[in-house]
Amino acid sequence: MSTESSKPSVLFVCVHNAGRSQMAAAYLSHLSQGRVEVRSAGSAPGDSVNPVAVDAMAEEGIDMSAAQPKILTTEAVKESDVVITMGCGDACPIFPGKRYEDWQLDDPAGQGINAVRPIRDEIRARVEHLIDELVPTGTESS
Repeated sequence: MSTESSKPSVLFVCVHNAGRSQMAAAYLSHLSQGRVEVRSAGSAPGDSVNPVAVDAMAEEGIDMSAAQPKILTTEAVKESDVVITMGCGDACPIFPGKRYEDWQLDDPAGQGINAVRPIRDEIRARVEHLIDELVPTGTESS
């Protein structure tokens, strides 16, 4: 578990690490402003991030163009306080003391921008809720 002086850490996992988990990681990095350590991975990573997901996030002012799918490792799970899966089933190793959530979200693979926008917006709402839970209010400096 994170100590008070360290940042909480979150790992987003989906099969290809090319759409949902990448959008969630990008939102969490952007919206938490460095207050949360963010990772994403896939149980069977794709060759590249979904270009429609990249375009959908660009509409929000978030650049995901340099993101690359990564393989899910046991170490990434061990190093994370919260593990959020998005349709990867039993591929994610389970460790005691970790918080696990499964976000049921449509897969943006093969979808056009009009289908990806509502998925993106749902991810943003869930990430905002997650930040409220992980980062106590009053810790912001401004």
